[in-house]
Order: sequence, then C-alpha cells, then structure tokens
Amino acid sequence: MTNKEKYKKAFLAVYPSGEISLEVEKMKKIKNQHIFKTTAAAVAVCVISMASATAAYAMDVGGIQRTIQLWFHGDCTDATIQFDGDGTYSMEYTDADGNENFRAGGGVSLSLDGSETPMTEEELMEHLMMPEVEYEDDGSVWVYWLDQKVDITDKFEDGVCYVKLISGEETMYVTVKYQGGYAVGPHKYAMPDSWSCE
Repeated sequence: MTNKEKYKKAFLAVYPSGEISLEVEKMKKIKNQHIFKTTAAAVAVCVISMASATAAYAMDVGGIQRTIQLWFHGDCTDATIQFDGDGTYSMEYTDADGNENFRAGGGVSLSLDGSETPMTEEELMEHLMMPEVEYEDDGSVWVYWLDQKVDITDKFEDGVCYVKLISGEETMYVTVKYQGGYAVGPHKYAMPDSWSCE
C-alpha cells in the first residue's frame, strides 16, 4: 500500500465540522459573485467600446447623412444632405447635365434680445426651398423656385425687378435689385430702398 492510499484510508472516517462546511459554501458564493462581476464588467467594456466606436464614426462623418429630393434650377434632384447640428449643412447632388455638385451653408436665428441660435434642420430645409436668383455667364438673370425657371433679364426697371411666383396655393414675392441682392416673402414685395445688400 502506498503512502497516498494510507492517508486516504486514515482520513476516510473523518468528516468536516459544520463550520468548515459553511466556510466552503461562503467561498463558493464569493467565487460565483466574482465570476458574475467579471462577466458584467466584460459586457460593460464591450458596450462602451461599441458606443465609443459609433460616436467616433458619427464624429468623423459630422452628422447623419440622408438622401432627399430638392429642386435645383427647376429640376427635381436627389441630394445627399448632412445636417451637422450646429446650424450648418453640406450636400452633394448631380445636376441635370450629369455634373457632380457640392453645396454647403447654414445660419443662425436672432432673438429679440440679440442672442443667436443655430438654425434647426427644419429652418435649413425651409431656406433650401426658397426661390433663388442666379446671374449666368451669358449675362442673363434667372429666378428659380421649385419647378419654375423665370428669365428676368429684361424685366428690370431702375435696377429693380418684381417677380410673383405661384405654386399651387403658395405664392412667393421676389424683389431683385440688379447685382445687389434679392428679398423673398410670402406676403408682399420688399421695397429696395428699405434694404441694402453689398
């Protein structure tokens, strides 16, 4: 008989006391709690890693991009637009001639107390849907709004042109000061002496 077998035989009849059994049970609970805490910590690290990766991606992109339909020079066009949350936007679109174009802008709203608030997505979209005036290389002047293209080159009197645009139930009044800016309103024409653009 080996020493190992002798020790086994000698202690086979010895049973642990109740205190030792309780201590063993406490140690098992502590071990299980440790495994649970370690697993919970590992899951938390994974979640934090994924969240930070998503935040880093969003920060790299600068915002959420989406495809919308807008009117450019009287043509309905798909544009990829990104609102950056600070009152600015950037977008890419292909014009009717197949040229890739990039456009960006933004602004702030002024309160009565003079404080500035970055424009919201809704305000920026409203701005993008307003009539625009463009001076072409051939010397012509055009007003664009939704599906409308109006050549106003020969309609200036004393350097000012008034254009009324109607689309369905919506009406826009455009006052154009030749090479000096333009004003748009849904109710009436702006008076060129009451505003100035440099």
